[in-house]
Amino acid sequence: MSEGQSRRETVAVRAAAAGAAVAADSFRTDLEIESKDRETDVVTQVDRDAQERVIETIRESFPDDPVVGEEEDALKRVPESGPAWIVDPIDGTNNYVAESRAFGTAVAAVIDGEPVAAAFDCPALGDVYRVGPSGAYRNDNPLSVSDCSDPAAATVCPTFWWGRDRRDEYAAATRAIVRRFDDMRRYGCAQLELAMVASGALEGTLTNVRANPWDTVAGVGMVREAGGVVTDLAGDRWRHDSEGLIASNGEIHDAVLAAAREIGD
Repeated sequence: MSEGQSRRETVAVRAAAAGAAVAADSFRTDLEIESKDRETDVVTQVDRDAQERVIETIRESFPDDPVVGEEEDALKRVPESGPAWIVDPIDGTNNYVAESRAFGTAVAAVIDGEPVAAAFDCPALGDVYRVGPSGAYRNDNPLSVSDCSDPAAATVCPTFWWGRDRRDEYAAATRAIVRRFDDMRRYGCAQLELAMVASGALEGTLTNVRANPWDTVAGVGMVREAGGVVTDLAGDRWRHDSEGLIASNGEIHDAVLAAAREIGD
């Protein structure tokens, strides 16, 4: 299995780099921006072009594997069995169109729904995160979660987006965080937020909503491989179709989980 995982890790890194290069070429240029379901959910032609390039790169090595992705041509559900790939061509598109550097291309390889290899390439930040059978890395340096065990010294991030009809939950999430922890961050790029938990830059990130697999699976694999914990709202092991996502360094997981549960109250 590890040899196959190593090959998938290599392809994930290569595919993420290919998509990130497409995004980088058009970063901070004039973009045609379209709205999806709501005004703040935007897409550009660059998203589509980057996803096409990512899928082309995957197909060179794994032509028969299904691909799940955010944009039009890909599947929207992760197969329960067998191999598959999960792609987000530009995670943090709102940041991208606002000319903020907090975006990247995420590619994850899964088997039976579980991540076995992944990469997240952030071209404007100069950071490449990857995870495979040998561990989790940023720019070839091993990742390890923070060893902070005191919630009062921890920094936690509310992740994903509560729509206009769920702003009370957004407010509840921020209130639950600032009451329990030392500080709060929000970056608007879920894969980056998960990668930051894996690197120790954040102690935790949380949401009570069901997140899309292309926004999460790569980063979840990194957090776990770096020594962290990722659960759903019930406190069970998180998977791609779970309700809520709570990721932490493990040391303060109970406090992060309690904050997430407070959102619905």
